[in-house]
Amino acid sequence: MRTDISGHARAHARTAAGSLVVVAALAALSACSTSSGSGSDKATASGGAESGEGGSGKVLHVVAAENFWGSVAQQLGGSHTDVKSIISNPNADPHDYEPTAADGRTVASAQYTIVNGIGYDAWADKLLSANPGSGRTDLKVGDLVGLKPGGNPHRWYSPDDVHKVIERITGDYKKLDPADAAYFDAQKKTYETQTLAPYNKLVGDIKAKYAGTPVGASESIVTPLADGLGLKMLTPESFLDAISEGTDPTAKDKSAIDAQIQNKQIKVYVYNSQNSTPDVAAQVKAAKAAGIPVATVTETLTLAGTSFQDWQVRQLTDIEKALAQATGKQ
Repeated sequence: MRTDISGHARAHARTAAGSLVVVAALAALSACSTSSGSGSDKATASGGAESGEGGSGKVLHVVAAENFWGSVAQQLGGSHTDVKSIISNPNADPHDYEPTAADGRTVASAQYTIVNGIGYDAWADKLLSANPGSGRTDLKVGDLVGLKPGGNPHRWYSPDDVHKVIERITGDYKKLDPADAAYFDAQKKTYETQTLAPYNKLVGDIKAKYAGTPVGASESIVTPLADGLGLKMLTPESFLDAISEGTDPTAKDKSAIDAQIQNKQIKVYVYNSQNSTPDVAAQVKAAKAAGIPVATVTETLTLAGTSFQDWQVRQLTDIEKALAQATGKQ
């Protein structure tokens, strides 16, 4: 597992010439229609429904830039989709990933792609433009939720946005394969009402019990989740963004956070264990010393074969326990 992926800004530091070389190399692959044999892992189908078998027998070739969206896409598509996620290694940083020739072949043969957008995976835009693909449908999550580069890109941590993505993916599947529309509707219903039930319940329970509770965090991936749970984020946004983007936080922000911890203004501290900078490590240590419960999240799926919902439920359970310990509410 990564212990520090704070180089989020490294992608912006690449030379223009280097980027052109990557795009040119990938463009040469755009005519390829053979399914990729690359190391892109098939997204887990754990927890997905398999109701409504039958129909056309058509299988849609789907490519997700990251495995958290790939997991959702596979479970919604079931046996009528073959989903590959380009980022499936927990040690890979989605911000500055370098696409390979195999990734280009994978995208060239895709009928449907899912990219996060909002400046999070600009390399994926290069893959798509270099490998246009005839009749392919592309989903950019940022466009779906109305956010442009500069906004918080971590939309898989927003419960509301997760459900928007589910709705759009299902709709797109039905357009690409109308004969299996009933199957995709059944997959969506099962996923939302059964598979995601523990996730939905935790989100609702935490919001009902702990709304307004002041919390601190190590970086901006926690902000959409805090908003979705109704928690009050006290950590300065400029600090959260600096850690996420790999830039140095200001002394003023660090002092403010030190005071919040020392004075126990925050009840819980949530940190991304995949991006533990010295500043973050010091805050985690200080929070524990002050008796403030610390909960851990990760940016990407961290266990091989795990599903989106299992990953999120594990983290939400950790946060719920921390909030219960901090507030005494059970």
